[in-house]
Amino acid sequence: MVGLQVASGLDARPERFTGPIVVLLAACAVAFAAGAWGPRRAAGAFCAAVAIGYAAEVIGVLTGFPFGAYRYSDVLWPQVAGVPVVVALAWGGMGLAAYAVAAAVVPAGGWARVCAGAGALTAWDLFLDPQMVRLGLWSWVEDGFYRGIPLTNFAGWLLVSALVMLAVGRVCGGAGAGRGLLALYTVMAVMETVAFAAVFDPPDLAVAVAGGITMGAFAAPAWRRPWQR
Repeated sequence: MVGLQVASGLDARPERFTGPIVVLLAACAVAFAAGAWGPRRAAGAFCAAVAIGYAAEVIGVLTGFPFGAYRYSDVLWPQVAGVPVVVALAWGGMGLAAYAVAAAVVPAGGWARVCAGAGALTAWDLFLDPQMVRLGLWSWVEDGFYRGIPLTNFAGWLLVSALVMLAVGRVCGGAGAGRGLLALYTVMAVMETVAFAAVFDPPDLAVAVAGGITMGAFAAPAWRRPWQR
């Protein structure tokens, strides 16, 4: 996954790598979750996150709620109801990783864990949206203050991410974090920070700082927590 991400930053057509990167992200997340929670819970949690993310994207494309008015280009295929399948897989993969971060930060569970997980997953979008917009994978009807992305997008991410955390927590029975999922979240944070700072052409230090600090604010305390299996 890391190798493909680096290759995409150096290639003349980086959008070609998006699908394979997301598939590997999802595969890593399910494998690590299976090791921490068991195969059945891992598969169920992943499917729940994918279903919620996909439903939110379909509603968003059709109505503009909850993210704001946007549309996907025809670059990512296959698409179902106007939403690329890899987008739903990305919700599932990073949804599991963000839940693991929240489980490490808030071992007691409850709404505090849901909020932490929603924040951790939304933090990733500080990288994701600027990168995908610059690749032409989707576009916003109206420009927003953050690299053309409106504030409604992040409010929508918090809402949908909270639903993902609730579903994953219910499926996996409130299980704790696993090293693999937390490593996956951390690697993604580091990888995107380096990419925006030094690999992408042109680089974007503002996004590198905003995304790196925000994702790091969730990853760093998670590593200090005792591990739960």
